[in-house]
Amino acid sequence: MKFPKIKEFHITPIAVVDPPLLNAAGLHAPYALRTVVELVTEDNISGVSEIPGNIDIDKALERSKPLIIGQDPFQINKIRDILLAEFGTEKPADRGFTPWDQRTVVHVFSSIEVACLDIIGKIINRPIVDLLGGKRRDAVPFSAYLFYKYEGAGGELEFGTDPNATGWDAARQASALNPAEIVAQAKAMCKEFGFQSIKLKGGVFEPRQEVDAILALHEAFGPNVPLRIDPNALWTVETSIKYGKEMEGIIEYLEDPCRGQENMAAVRKALKTPLATNMCTTSFGDIPSSVQLGSEDIILSDHHFWGGLQESMKLTSICETFGRDLSMHSNSHLGISLAAMVHLGAAIPNFKYALDTHYPWQSDEIILGGRMKFEDGAVPVPSGPGLGVELDRAALAKLHENYKKCGLTKRNDEIEMQKVQPDWKFMATRW
Repeated sequence: MKFPKIKEFHITPIAVVDPPLLNAAGLHAPYALRTVVELVTEDNISGVSEIPGNIDIDKALERSKPLIIGQDPFQINKIRDILLAEFGTEKPADRGFTPWDQRTVVHVFSSIEVACLDIIGKIINRPIVDLLGGKRRDAVPFSAYLFYKYEGAGGELEFGTDPNATGWDAARQASALNPAEIVAQAKAMCKEFGFQSIKLKGGVFEPRQEVDAILALHEAFGPNVPLRIDPNALWTVETSIKYGKEMEGIIEYLEDPCRGQENMAAVRKALKTPLATNMCTTSFGDIPSSVQLGSEDIILSDHHFWGGLQESMKLTSICETFGRDLSMHSNSHLGISLAAMVHLGAAIPNFKYALDTHYPWQSDEIILGGRMKFEDGAVPVPSGPGLGVELDRAALAKLHENYKKCGLTKRNDEIEMQKVQPDWKFMATRW
């Protein structure tokens, strides 16, 4: 039997409207960058994927084209070996100090792997979740993801707002710089999407102010709505323990309060609250020291950063073996990434913590039928073959034009923050 090979490899960088959200690395630009990868087989079956946008990774994808064209999309192990031979194996330190992962190979391979799985699913007429071992749940719950932010909508509006906006569209543009405004943001987001748990992105203000926001959320939503906070590793061990103790019994987990596995292990020993990470244990090479030190309770996977969906399933087995829970980290994604996250979330065992998602903050979309729908804070698993979503080519072309016009080529929140606070500098540890 002759199996169709990959004949086309398309790379499309896009710019997605993003509000002025604050975080430990600075300020989100008016546009978030994504890259859409499409592989097409000899019999014209298309597979797509989406990763964080970065010109260096886009160049690496271009470099991968002649290596991938002509390959069998079913032979994902071979494709991975080819890419590793070309680019080499990255070290955990290559991740960088920013809240987002800066490695190249994991992005390149994960984009190709997801597109291949989309093709395979279409060939055999089964959803990707079935390629990951099968569906354990029909819908995947997500958590409300709150951000401190300046007033503004992003894109051409940037720090302006649409006076005709209502509901979540209006709340998405409002400022959130204190506990009361954070509570208002949470109420609007939960009302719109039905989220049953809440996460606050911290590392923006001094810890007292951010812990006060958590206390305000606890008072507003009550003890039955799980809360979590992520200072993005900007706290010292001492600060992490001090405020971690204050939040015991209020938060379901504390995410990356400080930097490094040894420091996380010291905090973990001092607190009853579980610790989660997507910054100190971020690759398979980090697992031995994680186990030896006991640096966290929950690993927040991200298929873009762990090398794809199959590697993420491998991570679930490791977590089961060594007594870790697993949930998922998020980034400023659209529906292709969200669909991939949902397929993975439906397949993983022992689902305990709702996944992160930035999706409410984005207003653009590149899949046919428009934005994916949340039902009581969860996304139903797409039932169609592969990812179960199809590319909206007109929307893709429009967002590619955004990319060409906006002038951004990679994420740099420090530069954006300096437009507001000229003397601001990123610090790996701040409080």
